Amino acid sequence: MIYALAMLQKTYLMSPGPTTVPAEVLAAGARQVIHHRGSEFRELMGRCLERLRDVFRTEGDVLVFTASGTGAFESAVANLFSPGDRVLAVTAGEFGDRWIAMAKAYGLDVHELRYAWGETPRPSDVAERLRETGAGTAFVVHSETSTGVVCDLEAIAVEARSAGALLVVDAVSSLGAVPVETDAWGLDVVVSGSQKALMTPPGLSFAAVSQAGWQRAAEASLPRFYFDWAKLRKALEHGSTPSTPAVSVVAQLDVALGLLLDAGLEAAFARHAALGRACREGAKAMGLSLFSPDEERSAVVTAIRVPESVDARELVRSLRDRFGITVAGGHGELASRVFRVGHIGHYDIFDITTTLAAVEELLVEAGAEIERGVAVARALEAYDQPARV
Repeated sequence: MIYALAMLQKTYLMSPGPTTVPAEVLAAGARQVIHHRGSEFRELMGRCLERLRDVFRTEGDVLVFTASGTGAFESAVANLFSPGDRVLAVTAGEFGDRWIAMAKAYGLDVHELRYAWGETPRPSDVAERLRETGAGTAFVVHSETSTGVVCDLEAIAVEARSAGALLVVDAVSSLGAVPVETDAWGLDVVVSGSQKALMTPPGLSFAAVSQAGWQRAAEASLPRFYFDWAKLRKALEHGSTPSTPAVSVVAQLDVALGLLLDAGLEAAFARHAALGRACREGAKAMGLSLFSPDEERSAVVTAIRVPESVDARELVRSLRDRFGITVAGGHGELASRVFRVGHIGHYDIFDITTTLAAVEELLVEAGAEIERGVAVARALEAYDQPARV
């Protein structure tokens, strides 16, 4: 028995999603399933909706789907448009490209504002492309987890509004990690998911919809059934859903939202910024260069370049197999050059330093000239520094 316990390996889930789930949230999913048409579930869903409005910073409707974040993406496309509608998709990575593919699949007239992966979309470019194309809607990814870029969403919203366009936002990884002010910034549709900064297992996605979004949806003619906003809103008004929801995940979400809001959203934002700062500074202390921007709002995931002599795919495998640490590799052409460390949700500085120490160990073994312990020391120092303006 002693030998068996000694062989157990600790594991660290340091991916950009799904993310580590607090013990209290896991325990909520282990309770007996309740009936989704009963009063207990209606009370549970009603409480979740109130808490979601607080997290989205909105007084409007928040819709809850049993689906991945991509399901909430698709709900926006299916509910807002008619065939051939002209849209602008801003893309600088994997998830911006997903908006393009989905809009094309629904027969929309898609125009692109394309950046190199790792670039940050510029609000002035969005304004110019909206004027050029005459698109009535813009899709933008707030936090592009394939690259670590977090855009200036507030400034982009100003430009979209001045152009008379609706703004549809992918906040799957940003909601709860960095500020997302749905009402104050005039965001028309904001979609997110349970499995990232909201500290809940995968299975639920959300769409916060403005009055302008509802007006557009009333005029749209694309077919929809499972993702019908109007049908779902009517059911949610009574704490119900049109079809069977992920009951246990809703129970887990309730606990997770309580933890997040009890601690305070501002505290969550500050913690994420500090974790991002620590991860970036620790990587740089090892002589590694960043792929993601070196800025305070890059607080969701840190994308790091490996040395020329190292294959990032092998580094990712070794972290997992030898140390039980799961980080993410790069997408597409970045697969051999970049690895990504997530720090959204239920993480602390010691999760970051553990990951950095393991990366340091593997690089030293590969022949890199790194002073042992430098990454951890620098990360701890950076974590305690005040935020850079």
